[in-house]
Amino acid sequence: MKKLLLLAFIPTFIFSQEKKSLSIEEAIQIGIDQSKQLHISEMRAVASDAKSSEVNANRLPSVKVQASYTRLSDVYPFAVQLPSMLQPVVISPVVLDQYTTRLALQQPLFTGFKLSKSAEAAEYSAKAAHFDFEKDRTETIFNIKAAYWNLYRANQVEQVINENVLQMNAHLVDVKNMLEQGLVTKNEVLKVELQLSNSEIAQIDAVNNVKLSMMNLNNIIGIPLDTEVQLNSMIKLPGEEVQTIENLNHIALGDRPDLKSAENRFRAADASVTAANSGWYPQINLFSNYYYSKPNLRYQPTKDEFKDTWDVGVSLSWDIWNWGMTKHQSDQAKAQLSQAKYAEDQLKDMVVLEVNQSYLTLAQSKKKVDIARQSVEQAEENYRITKSKFTNGTATNTELLDAEVALLQSKLNHTTSLVDSEIAYAKLLKALGKEN
Repeated sequence: MKKLLLLAFIPTFIFSQEKKSLSIEEAIQIGIDQSKQLHISEMRAVASDAKSSEVNANRLPSVKVQASYTRLSDVYPFAVQLPSMLQPVVISPVVLDQYTTRLALQQPLFTGFKLSKSAEAAEYSAKAAHFDFEKDRTETIFNIKAAYWNLYRANQVEQVINENVLQMNAHLVDVKNMLEQGLVTKNEVLKVELQLSNSEIAQIDAVNNVKLSMMNLNNIIGIPLDTEVQLNSMIKLPGEEVQTIENLNHIALGDRPDLKSAENRFRAADASVTAANSGWYPQINLFSNYYYSKPNLRYQPTKDEFKDTWDVGVSLSWDIWNWGMTKHQSDQAKAQLSQAKYAEDQLKDMVVLEVNQSYLTLAQSKKKVDIARQSVEQAEENYRITKSKFTNGTATNTELLDAEVALLQSKLNHTTSLVDSEIAYAKLLKALGKEN
C-alpha cells in the first residue's frame, strides 16, 4: 500500500514542475521586469530627480505660517498717579492671554551663486543616476543573453553526447557480434565498453550541466529555480562587421551610459566648486511679515484685542571670519572635481580597451565557427568511410573508435564556437552601450 501511495505521489510531483517556453526576447523582457537590481537603480534615479527638485525649490519664495499662545504671570499694570485723581490712571493694562499669528515670506536675492549652482549640480547628478540605470539595464540584458546561450550550449552538448552514446551502443553490439564470430578479440570489446563508459560519464555531466545552466537562467530572469525552460531561439551568427575598430571606439565613447554618467558627475562636481565658494560672498534676502496678534505690541496703549500689522525689508549677512571653513569646503569641492575628472578619463581608457577586446574576441570566434564547421564535415565523412571499412573488415576497431571520438569532439567544438560567437557579439554590444 505504501509503494502504491509513493508511486501515485511521484508523477504528481514531477508534473507539478512548471514548464516555460522562452525566446531570447521573452527572457530579456521577463528579466528586466523582474530584476531587483534594476528596480533599485530605477529608484535611485527617481530619488535623484526628487533631490534635484528639492534643491531647486530653495531658489523660490518660501511662505511660512506661525501661531502661538502664551499665558503670562500676573503683574501690576503700567499706571500713572495724577495729583488730581485718587486712583492711578492705567496706561497699559496687563493682558495675560496672548495670541500671535505670523505669515512670513522670504525670497533669496543673492547667495553667492550657491543656490543656482547647487541646483545645477543636483540636476547633473540626477542625469547621472538615469544613465546609471541605463548602464545597469545594458549589463542585465547581457547577463540574460549569456545565461540563455549557455543553457543553449548545455542542451546542444547533451544532445551531441546522447547521440554519441547511441552510436557507441550500436558499435558495441557490432563488436560483440564479431567476437562471437571470432573476428575480433575480447580486448577489442573492452575498448568499446571503456569508451562507452566514458561517454556515459560525460552524459551524466551534461545532464547536470543543463540543470545548473537552467537554474542560473531562472535565477537571473527572476522565475522559480525549478522551472523547466525550453528555448525557442536559435543561434543567429552576426553578419560581417563593416565598421572599423576606430568607428566602434567612437560609438562607444559617445553612447556608453556609464561614460555619460561620469561626464554628468564631473559637471556636478564643477558646479559644486562654485557653490562651495559662495561662503566668500554676502547673503542677501528679501523678507516680509504679516502679523495678527492679541495684543499687538505695536499698538499703544496695549489692548486686549486682535490687531494686524506688517513689515517688509532686506537682510544681509556676511561671514567675516569662520576659521577657514569656506576655504576648506572649497578645497574639498576642488578635490572632488579632480577626482571626477580622473575617474572619467580612466573610464574612457577602460571603454576603449573593452571595445577592442570584444571586437577581437568576436573576430576570433567567427573564424573558429568556420573552422569548426569544416571540422564537423570532415569528421562525419571520416566516420562514414571508417564505419564502412570496419563493416567490410578493412578498418580496425581502434580506427573506428578514433573516428567516433573525433566526430564527437568536432561537434562539441562546433557547438562551443557557435555559442561563443553569439556571446562575443552580445559582449561587443554591451561594450558599445547598446542593447541590440
